[in-house]
Amino acid sequence: MALQQLYYDPDMAQKNVAQEWLTQAQASPQAWHFCWALLSPDKVPEIQFFGASTLHTKISRHWTDLPAEQHESLRSQLIAQVGHFSCGPKMVLTRLCVALASLILHTLLDSWTTAVPDLLRAFQGGEGSAEVDIRYQALLEVLVVLPEELQTRKLSAERRAQLQSALTREWSSLCPLLRQILRREEAAGPVKERVLRCLVSWLALDVDLGESEGLLQDSFTLLREPELFDTAVETIVSTISQHDSQRFADSLLKMLPQVLALQEQLTKAVQDRDMETSHGICRIAVALGETHCRALLEQVDHWQGFQALVNMILSCTGMPGHYPVDETSSSLTLTFWYTLQDDIMSLDTEKQTLYLQVYRPLYFQLVEVLLHKARFPSDPDFALWSADDKEQFRIYRVDISDTLMYVYELLGPELLRNLYDKLGVMLTDKTHPSSWQDIEALLFGFQSIAETVDISYSDVIPGLLGLIPLITADSIHLAETIMLTIGSLAEWLADHPLMLPGVLRLVLQTLSNADLSVATVSTLKRICRECRHSLRPHANDILTALQEVLVKQIHKSTQSMWLMQALGYLLSSLPDEEVLGKLLSLLSPHIQQLERLANEMPSPASKLSTVHILGLLSSLFSTLDLNAQGEGQEDVRAARSQPRTNPVVVVLQQVFPLIQNLLSKWVKEAEVVKAACAVFEKSLKTLIRDFAPLVSQLCELIGQLFSAYPQACALDLTGQLVHVFACEKEHFPPITALLELVTSITMSMFQHGARDHPDVADSFMQLHTQVLKRKADVYLSEGLDVKVVFYCGILSFKFPETPTVKATCSLFTELISHCEDVPAVREVLQEDGLLLLQTLLEAVSGQSCSLLELLSEVFFSMSRHCPSLLSLQLRDALQPPGFPSALLTPEQKEHFCQQILREQVSKWKVRDVVKDFSLLCRGLQ
Repeated sequence: MALQQLYYDPDMAQKNVAQEWLTQAQASPQAWHFCWALLSPDKVPEIQFFGASTLHTKISRHWTDLPAEQHESLRSQLIAQVGHFSCGPKMVLTRLCVALASLILHTLLDSWTTAVPDLLRAFQGGEGSAEVDIRYQALLEVLVVLPEELQTRKLSAERRAQLQSALTREWSSLCPLLRQILRREEAAGPVKERVLRCLVSWLALDVDLGESEGLLQDSFTLLREPELFDTAVETIVSTISQHDSQRFADSLLKMLPQVLALQEQLTKAVQDRDMETSHGICRIAVALGETHCRALLEQVDHWQGFQALVNMILSCTGMPGHYPVDETSSSLTLTFWYTLQDDIMSLDTEKQTLYLQVYRPLYFQLVEVLLHKARFPSDPDFALWSADDKEQFRIYRVDISDTLMYVYELLGPELLRNLYDKLGVMLTDKTHPSSWQDIEALLFGFQSIAETVDISYSDVIPGLLGLIPLITADSIHLAETIMLTIGSLAEWLADHPLMLPGVLRLVLQTLSNADLSVATVSTLKRICRECRHSLRPHANDILTALQEVLVKQIHKSTQSMWLMQALGYLLSSLPDEEVLGKLLSLLSPHIQQLERLANEMPSPASKLSTVHILGLLSSLFSTLDLNAQGEGQEDVRAARSQPRTNPVVVVLQQVFPLIQNLLSKWVKEAEVVKAACAVFEKSLKTLIRDFAPLVSQLCELIGQLFSAYPQACALDLTGQLVHVFACEKEHFPPITALLELVTSITMSMFQHGARDHPDVADSFMQLHTQVLKRKADVYLSEGLDVKVVFYCGILSFKFPETPTVKATCSLFTELISHCEDVPAVREVLQEDGLLLLQTLLEAVSGQSCSLLELLSEVFFSMSRHCPSLLSLQLRDALQPPGFPSALLTPEQKEHFCQQILREQVSKWKVRDVVKDFSLLCRGLQ
């Protein structure tokens, strides 16, 4: 009745009741008897399955409950049931086989040492090929699950090693039988498939690869049978991937010709556009090459065989057609080229010299293949691709780009020269015009290398920049790659400013093309960042072009932000007297629009515009650093050593009332408040102490905002003020007043339930962590009560959000470290340290590994900074029975106390102690 209720009752509550009752029934002594009744032939498969599962549960978890004299009868019954269900249902047979495997593992080392031979005898024989197949299927199912059961069982390391050794000894007698089954002409496909699964399963036991050679050879033969091809591939790949190549070098050398013999089948699959077959053979070749590359390289006498394998993998890399539409195999091979390169370079000098002579030309071939694979298809074909295919192709090109960058480490400047010569021929040979795809692929190669490798010493870059204007960008993809290639050369341009005029002309001309937005804007931003100190002669041209596209709103919001960052870099290099005028001219249209928005009634459209303009301001101020100094900027540096008001401060003082007015209308709109806070936060990070004239005003504004509607970004901005001005006595009083205000408001929020504001709780914890680190003496004043912070922290431990709990752990770790120098901290720990420990223990008992490290740091901080308090309070905290877990014994609690109190040096040891304690609390250790 309970099973009927579990499987068929639509009411989830009733299902749960049945589930709980059945779990208890499985654990009861009566389960040893009723499981057989549930396996009765007149029962439906679902009930039979529960009977088999119950039997497995009893054998695996309650084995000691069964008297030893009943072991043999249980074994006989179970073997009989496996034979009975050999025709199915499959799910019942598999569960019974797992139960039999569990029984074998219990008895293999003592009462049933001949388990495997006995099974072979029990399931062989039968009349007719169909019955033989059925009995073989049952036997093979047991053999498949036996190693798997060993892997999943909780056993001591010694017991596991003994069982593994005992099973491994049986492998030599199993192999001939498995080969015999595979070679039976009348054997059904499912039987052969189980043999292959059996091989994979036993290989996990680290059986001798030499003894498995025959089976592996038969697996290669089965690659010719379409219905077994996928299973054979999985078997061969698993076999190749699992073994220690140094121990089985001879077997690997025997395997090499078998893999090379697949070349003919691979060629035919490629011709027939059979993607599944070509993919499977590629997997085998790559598995052998990648897993055993070093071992095969060490066999110098067989270098030609390995070279043939490398060439086979190269043919897989250059699989005809476009990835991922025409083929999906080439991406499998890319990591092999990293492995081969690393292994060659790690050989001794003599072997390295030999192999470089062999493989250096091949790596040049590889570059050609990779660039060909990176080519775009024709525009009509590409238009037919799905969005998912286009995204996969983009990722594939990124992977090729990474591979090219790595290959450059092997081939060096000669590779760039090679690419440059080919590009020159393409652009100047009018008799054989090249497609835009070929040109784009070569530029893509240049960009891939220049993006991450230092090419400042290359002599081909001037020539490349001279060739770029010759390219007719009649494709959006080509034009995009041209821009990205220029961007990748930004650092080189910083050292060669004479090349800047031509490059800037090209970039600024393209700036108004919205289709090239990402590439052009990111390139200009990189040039402005890297070459800022060489841009003064071009500043007006850049400013004019940028102002035009910003006013016309040609680019999307993100790219507009990048443009403002580019302007920040550009203005940073100009003399102060020029900056203010250009800054006001640039920002004037945006400030005017903000004024209009401030006078309008709030609406979704005005909110969007407001956030956008505030974003532009914060992006500009994040990079406008007038304190940045560059070589050759002595005049600017000298001017800036004089006392002055920073132009950014002047602008901020002008827009401050405007932002204040806007916020009064949008005070409850998190997006607007966050954007406004970002303007000040970015400015503050760049200006640092130059921000001082605005501190008092900003503190007042934050206080108004937080009083009206508490938001996390206001606390984050307060933390930034603390960080910058902690040591500035003149400017810190308004910050102290602000801290008192936000702490009081946050306390009130916690009293009325802060559960709906985890972000505010998180930021509040971070703020006070910052205060404790930078200016802990602020808690000596009467206005800021550290007890409020303490109790808010205790409540924050209860939050389910991981970031909030992390921030709380950091707060208490820092707070406890001040128990000596801040009397209020010591006082609150003496009064309520027990509450803190109880909260910590409760958190540890229910936490997974992600937060245990941070929770352990709080324990470590207490052990290190106030050990006497901890020794008094920890045992009291653990005193209540069943706390923090009913699974803990008094001895385990005492052992935990001793370990925590003993350790005051290594926080890693404390982490391990807390982790073990957490596992005990949850019954996992």
